[in-house]
Amino acid sequence: MGEHGGSAKRGGDPGERGALVDSPTRVTPLTSERNPPPYGAQHSQDALWKGGNEALPPGWWQYEAGNGDTSYQDNNLVMSSGNWPLPGVRLDTPGYLVPGCEWHISSLGRSYFVNHNTRTTSWKKPTPEHPVGSLKPECIIEGHSECIWSLACVGASYNIVSASNDGSIRQWRRSGEPVGKPWRNDGMAVVSIAVSPDETMVVSGDVDGRVQLWNIIEGKMVGDPWEAEAAVRCLDWSPNAREIASGSVDGTIRRWNPDTGRQIAPPIETGHDWVNTVKYSPQGDKFASGGSDDMIRVWSKGGKLLIEIKGHEDSVNSLCWSKDGAHIFSGSSDRTIRKWQSIDGKELVVLRGHTYIIGSICLLPDERHLVSASGDCSVRIWDLKTNQQVGEPLLHDDYLLALAISSDGRYIASGGLDKNIYLWSIEAALKKDGDQVRVHITVIRIFSNRSCMLVILKCTV
Repeated sequence: MGEHGGSAKRGGDPGERGALVDSPTRVTPLTSERNPPPYGAQHSQDALWKGGNEALPPGWWQYEAGNGDTSYQDNNLVMSSGNWPLPGVRLDTPGYLVPGCEWHISSLGRSYFVNHNTRTTSWKKPTPEHPVGSLKPECIIEGHSECIWSLACVGASYNIVSASNDGSIRQWRRSGEPVGKPWRNDGMAVVSIAVSPDETMVVSGDVDGRVQLWNIIEGKMVGDPWEAEAAVRCLDWSPNAREIASGSVDGTIRRWNPDTGRQIAPPIETGHDWVNTVKYSPQGDKFASGGSDDMIRVWSKGGKLLIEIKGHEDSVNSLCWSKDGAHIFSGSSDRTIRKWQSIDGKELVVLRGHTYIIGSICLLPDERHLVSASGDCSVRIWDLKTNQQVGEPLLHDDYLLALAISSDGRYIASGGLDKNIYLWSIEAALKKDGDQVRVHITVIRIFSNRSCMLVILKCTV
């Protein structure tokens, strides 16, 4: 997939695989590590963790990405690489880190970072520089202990619901105060959530293939979990709330009756390697899916394939529809947002500006603006009349995975690898750049989007 563009695997010339160079010093391996290896040091590729070079370091696991490539992930940092992790081997791919920085691993298996800008090393991942005077969020919500995969806004209350790799689903007031206790906290990553049209229920999807229904007011599970058989990456409710669609890493879409928890039809074999996103049209007569095969597919309500849309050059991670159902917007790992005619798949617009993977997009209620969240640590607002970015990028300290819009179109909630939820004022973001466009409120309903990140964490294999 997109973030694993560096496909170098185990073996080969260490220099070609990104080993540190220009070093006159060879560091003697240690039995414990208080400090990261010094800047400019050349390290042996002999691993000192249990199993040595033949085993992955502690806290790592191997998986097959949606495009068939093998990747390796450090669960402590929620970072993946196409390179087998060995000391002296550069692990990152371009765009993953702040420019001028590299990701490496020590002899004992701990990830560290080389910063050529400051000529230093650190155990902590470098954060992007925020320009002086850049817009600050209205509120920063802290509480999750690991990355945030998905966000949703509950319109009437302005509350925010979040799902995290720490295994919890939580509800927050706009002020940042938690609402009650976490709904669950069993350590199994919750990857996707979606709020029902009447805003009384939340459906969640896990890495172990469970789909669960929750009562928002009580914060309790309704009925027993539904088994999807494979990690659930995305969810959506039909506009009439009579069915829920889930997309999984096995390439299937399953549709559920929320009253019974039973599937209403056999699973749809989509043709996607992984289903990254699924979204019903506002009319409920069809739904669209996007996947790791770079394709968008539009399906009838009954599950019949209507059209295939090809144009993206990498995984399709997020979709949204115009209110009249005439257009589909898509966000991709190819760093573009595209607008399509839903009837025939004709490409109408390509929006460029993000410098890394686009994981989530949302259309504002006024339908003049679209918001996107990216692995380049920024949220951006786009004017769909001029097809240009407006306002300044809204900056986090790390990779962004999740995005949601309040139902009145005034606030953006964003989250990702830095474990925090940022709440932004759209009005302030537009004014910051001198843009005085009014955001007209035309719809009173929940507008949420889930993150369909490119890696599933803590899979049991």
